[in-house]
Amino acid sequence: MARGLEREDFSKRLRQAMQQRGMEPGATRLAREFNVRFPTSRVTVQAARKWLAAEAIPSQDKLRSLAAWLKVGTEWLRFGAPQVPLAQEPQVRVYRTTLSDAELLKRYRRLSERHQQAVAEIIVALTTAE
Repeated sequence: MARGLEREDFSKRLRQAMQQRGMEPGATRLAREFNVRFPTSRVTVQAARKWLAAEAIPSQDKLRSLAAWLKVGTEWLRFGAPQVPLAQEPQVRVYRTTLSDAELLKRYRRLSERHQQAVAEIIVALTTAE
């Protein structure tokens, strides 16, 4: 029973965070927006629906990604802990290139599966080395 309440509370906070960012909570929108921002950690519409319907809670890595994207504290999103000012949380650095995110994603998708895997491994290696 307690686990169900945890999922319900998480779902409410996720919906609230989406609304605060000007998005109507919906599984398709959530999955699409998440996947554009985190192409190496994609989620299905079904997974996003389960999060919003209080049927599941995302894994820790996806939870951190959601919190960074929605600009809320990870602890708050998962547990409802008091909001910590984002300056006190580890900062997610966003590096800009001369190409737009959409253009980078388009070029990434044109790569062979082998090259996509290589790019994903490089990204994982670079982000875990910090």
